[in-house]
Amino acid sequence: MSVASSTGSSGGGASVPPSDAAAPRRDRPAAEGPEAAEARVPGRFGAAVDRYAPALGAYAVVKATGLAVFLLLLSHTEDFLRKDPGRGGGAQPWDVLGTWDGIWYQRIAENGYDPQLIPLHGYPLATYYENSSAFFPLYPWLMRAVGAVTGLGPYGSGIVVSVLASFVAAAGIFAVADRLGGFRAGVIAAVVWGLFPGSGVEWAVYSDSLFVALSAWACYCVMARHWLTAGVLALVAGLNRPTAAALIAAVSISALVALVRRTDGVARPLTAMLITPWGLFGYIAWVGYRMGDWTGYFKLQRGAWNRYFDWGASTVRSTLDTVTGHWSFWQSNPAPDLIAVGLLITLPGLLVLLLRLRPPLVLVLYTLLTVVMALGSNQIYGNISRYLLPAFPLFIGLAVALRRLRPATLGGLVAVPAAAAGWYAGYALFELGIP
Repeated sequence: MSVASSTGSSGGGASVPPSDAAAPRRDRPAAEGPEAAEARVPGRFGAAVDRYAPALGAYAVVKATGLAVFLLLLSHTEDFLRKDPGRGGGAQPWDVLGTWDGIWYQRIAENGYDPQLIPLHGYPLATYYENSSAFFPLYPWLMRAVGAVTGLGPYGSGIVVSVLASFVAAAGIFAVADRLGGFRAGVIAAVVWGLFPGSGVEWAVYSDSLFVALSAWACYCVMARHWLTAGVLALVAGLNRPTAAALIAAVSISALVALVRRTDGVARPLTAMLITPWGLFGYIAWVGYRMGDWTGYFKLQRGAWNRYFDWGASTVRSTLDTVTGHWSFWQSNPAPDLIAVGLLITLPGLLVLLLRLRPPLVLVLYTLLTVVMALGSNQIYGNISRYLLPAFPLFIGLAVALRRLRPATLGGLVAVPAAAAGWYAGYALFELGIP
């Protein structure tokens, strides 16, 4: 099967039939005998179960393994008991999964927003108090909805939303990778996403899983030429994270290419292109209106949270500091910073593995823009592993390269990383660093 199985409308790669279900996958497990056929769940739901269960089951196993190791490490050290509850402390080890950004999301879910720019006394006028308006509303909205239905508090609701969203994201990653490289590549890609160094936030009170779920399915919809659905997903993603700008641009440019080529008519790609940015624009405009300053969101990000695009200057500086052992910034942490260096070393190889598949334009744009935004911004250096987590197409090239291995070999290959992820994707971020 050709790995360049993207549609012509998404730019790049050869065209394929509208549905990839019609062509059998040589690496897809087939039912044998009437007993196996009777064991399958009938209907469309059964077909979806048959298709996604292996990927979601494998993803669940590696995540549960890593989480168990993470909690064992926390229980062993008991450092969380000696920390501020807002910075890693709590009565139980798993409380750390709701700290740092999770504290802000819980506050928003409980109390909503109060957007304002308040100068910090004793500092330059460009420095402001931290404000919850820096966090986008979709995730806390869902936390509040889950809490209203289940009676759970903000922490429990946040965990429920994140875990459910992580499975939706894993399914989306599988669907994209399956379309590019086959069934087994899809399963491996979902597993790799669950093992990635930043994957500790997937089952925490963080919005990352929700964003990847929206992004993966938006990219899949572009590949399948479901333009309106792709546009709506990109619009909704704009209510979840500011980095949705990468997804919005990827979907919009792909729609523009389809419009120019007239491969899918005019109405659907044009509508998708027009609606994608309004979630992102709408929230930023609302914050600016409430603050009385239309650039208020950007002033808040820079003046209170020290987050802004600096063309990679801080990434270069922090990389040099880390490799030479000169940690000078208060948010520098040796373990997460060294993991970030390791990721930067492997990043070119992951990009080459992806690009050699000749993926569709939407995946190329989304991946490159996500990488540029992650590495080109003034951020916490040790969190590069988390900032690159949305760049899920990077895992597809690796998955395609690994798909020829026998299942037993693959299982042995991921067993140690699954356990080690409890340290490098969980403990190193939440306990040693700042996720």
